[in-house]
Amino acid sequence: MASSSFTVSRYRQPERSTVTRFHEMLPEVPEVVIEMDAGDQAGPGSGIATSLKTDLQGGIGGGDEDISWRIKVFGSNSCAKPHGKGWFCFVWEALVDPTILILLVCAALLLGFGIKEHGTEDGWYNGGSILIAVLFIVSVSAASNCRQNKQLDKLSKISNNILVKVVRSRSQQNIPIFDIVVGDVVCLSIGDQVPADGLFMEGHSLLVDESSMTGVNDLVEVDKDQNPFLLSGTMVADGCAKMIVTCVGTNTTQKSIEQTPFQARLKKLTLLLGKFGLVVGFLVLAAQLVQYFTEDSPDENGNKGFNGSKTKVDDVINTIVGIIATAVTRVVVAIPGGLLLAMTLIHAHAAKEMMAHCALLRKLSACETMGSATTICAATPALLQNRMEVTKSVVGAESMEGRSYTSIAGSVLQLLQQGISLARGSVHKLFSVAPMDDAIHSWAVMKLSMDMDNSTQGLSILDVEASSPEKRSIGIVVERQQDNTNVIHVHWRGDFERILSSCSHYYDNSGQVKVLDDEQRATFCQTAKGIAPGGLRCIAFAHKYFSKEEYKNERVHRKVPDKDLILLGFVGLKTSCHPGMKQAVEDFRLAGVDVKMITGENVSIAKSIAMECGILDNDESIITGEEFRRCQEHIRMQRADNIRLMARSSPLDKLLLVQSLKQKGHVVAVTGDGINDAPALRLADIGLSMGIQGTEVEKENSDIVIMDDNFASVPTVLRWGRCVNINVQKFIQFQLTVNVAAMTINFVAAVSTGETPLTPAQFLWVNLIMDTLGALALATGKPTDELMKKPPVGRSDPFITNIMWRNIVGLASYQIAVILALKFKGKSIFGVNENVVNTLIFTIFVLLQVCNLFNSRELEAKNVFKGIHKNKLFLGITGITIVLQVIMVEILNKFAHTERLDWKQWGACIGIAAFSWLICCLVKFLPVPKKPILHCLIN
Repeated sequence: MASSSFTVSRYRQPERSTVTRFHEMLPEVPEVVIEMDAGDQAGPGSGIATSLKTDLQGGIGGGDEDISWRIKVFGSNSCAKPHGKGWFCFVWEALVDPTILILLVCAALLLGFGIKEHGTEDGWYNGGSILIAVLFIVSVSAASNCRQNKQLDKLSKISNNILVKVVRSRSQQNIPIFDIVVGDVVCLSIGDQVPADGLFMEGHSLLVDESSMTGVNDLVEVDKDQNPFLLSGTMVADGCAKMIVTCVGTNTTQKSIEQTPFQARLKKLTLLLGKFGLVVGFLVLAAQLVQYFTEDSPDENGNKGFNGSKTKVDDVINTIVGIIATAVTRVVVAIPGGLLLAMTLIHAHAAKEMMAHCALLRKLSACETMGSATTICAATPALLQNRMEVTKSVVGAESMEGRSYTSIAGSVLQLLQQGISLARGSVHKLFSVAPMDDAIHSWAVMKLSMDMDNSTQGLSILDVEASSPEKRSIGIVVERQQDNTNVIHVHWRGDFERILSSCSHYYDNSGQVKVLDDEQRATFCQTAKGIAPGGLRCIAFAHKYFSKEEYKNERVHRKVPDKDLILLGFVGLKTSCHPGMKQAVEDFRLAGVDVKMITGENVSIAKSIAMECGILDNDESIITGEEFRRCQEHIRMQRADNIRLMARSSPLDKLLLVQSLKQKGHVVAVTGDGINDAPALRLADIGLSMGIQGTEVEKENSDIVIMDDNFASVPTVLRWGRCVNINVQKFIQFQLTVNVAAMTINFVAAVSTGETPLTPAQFLWVNLIMDTLGALALATGKPTDELMKKPPVGRSDPFITNIMWRNIVGLASYQIAVILALKFKGKSIFGVNENVVNTLIFTIFVLLQVCNLFNSRELEAKNVFKGIHKNKLFLGITGITIVLQVIMVEILNKFAHTERLDWKQWGACIGIAAFSWLICCLVKFLPVPKKPILHCLIN
């Protein structure tokens, strides 16, 4: 190998301890790896392959013992990730919250004063109940947060687990990137991510994008002589190659879970409500303190007011601490801390369900953004099945229908068979077998009696210009051993129009080379057009001889010569849309989402595909990429909405269309069709990549990966996106109803009587229902068919809609009326004492929130019980809440400061709470204005 211009500092080395251990077993390896610039005259692949016990053609053995040995010596292809937060971390985070700390201090003081005044047996209840309630809520919230953190971490690992093509045991196979080991032979092609550090072994025209490592946007050429180094995390921009892995794990990075825009808006809402709750809590605190210091006569419960010097200091401190504890619990309840928890639960549940429907969520924000999508720009691979079949063919200027291969001149047949075999990659095995390659190969074997081994025997590949969605062709340079060593053969295969434009001659049926004049060119084009209306794609084959001197002169900028070629023939490939494609497009239209087909195919083929998929309405909505590109910006803006099909489009054309649509206010989703679609995927609001045919560049720049490459799976993503948004709205309605009711009740009661209906422990129990249990109950709602019959909701629209405000005000008003009526008239209504009234208030208020959970299941529908039997988690949580409430009233009555209730009183509590279902139904008959209420305040 020639002396490399790169130094060791550019090449990451194994850990010193690893090198030492490996040196004991294979002492020559450190000299190859660490002293790489000293080199080996045979090239980087030879010496190191032997040292790593790797067969350059067959790869490593790949057995369990072999893999274990390599992992033990060199490590695995993942970094040691810092341990995720455990339960105790979340507990600690909750305990250091200022409001919780104040509550704990108040609880400790009440506990001390209570024991001092009433003894250990009875004096611990006031402070102890607050202390236990706080610890219980903190523990439950921490457990929920811990569970969701682990679930999101699991989803993150799945989204980052890229499949890599390797050669093991002489066969090519796909394995997860985390399973790559030192010594693996990795096959790289356009769009692949380099999975680990390694050395170039063989390949052609390899250009690598190292901007993620170096920050330089220029592509780096990698070859066997001058620069054989491949760095983990870089992307293959062009060409193909095999590499041998020399170092693993050092480039793994742990991504943090990003905060979505929707979560940012929820955080603002939380802060706003927290400030409002703080003001109300302060007013209630002030009212209670004023009542205490101005009333010197005992209240109805025998609690003494402040009476100057006659009141003991301990009593004053005890009372003030109790008032402060009550005020702080109100603030805790007022701050809807469960909003962000609910958001996490909803996202995690949606991501899990979407994964079951072949959609991998790479970014949390994509799910909620998808719910607002107004336009989807779909590329051809997403629309068509991953299977092709050759149905028509032309060889030697004549159709092959009804003809045998024996009618073709031997020289033409041999060249065509070589071109097919080489393009399929059967010799160098650097290309994966695409459906098109497979279809053409099967046709050649059946129709041309092609023998794969014989057709490429004696060929030596000199160079390859790999195919891409933009070039739509592949060029291969070979040298035949039986030829004069001065002869070079160039084979091209690709899109018919692309190849035909590069041809100046063609082979006739007898094998003679003839000039491709305008008349014959028009004849070929007419034949190709006859193929296209059937939904076929035309692929042409061409060839040319060069002397070595001519080849060197023709080969400019490392490109395979593609001028003055000789046409061998062309074939028509038939494919069809995915099953359910028309229904998917119809589903989008019912949902108010416009579907546009963006393809590189010619107009005739593209039109046939679009009509089969149900995308195209009329010819007026067809445009070519060039036409759109040449339009002025304001014309593009005008035409963007009406376009249904853009044929012969380049990545730049797709980018311009996405820009125009976004400038008009659309929320745009885009499916990728190649490595150069990365800018369009990044610019789009939602980038969709294909899990099977998509490159790693596409996946890296996308937000959602469609694992089955089926566009018919995308409506499911839209359904879950809308479901995420609606589930968040349901929880917001639930929490705000409780907040409005609780704050209003406490304020009125404190100002009127100096007391609040609920104790601190009871308030904390209500807070647990609001935050944790409520979030769990409402987070798992599933999408309904009605969601797909509504138009998209703008991302800037207020997420507290007029319908939600109507429901919140109506239901909160009922709760306020009931609780205040009981507070002021409960004794006379039920004929009981104050303690029983307070227990009735506590029980009814909790049961009202249970009913509120049911009411929040449907924002508009009047039947809130529809499909309730399918949501077992919801039923389980409501059941647990009711059981715990009964236990607090009937068993833990001293702890909860309650009195036992008889059956009639329980029946009254249940009846009053259940009546809110009827109130909810009646409220939903009220019309709401279209203009958003408090739009400016919320946003």
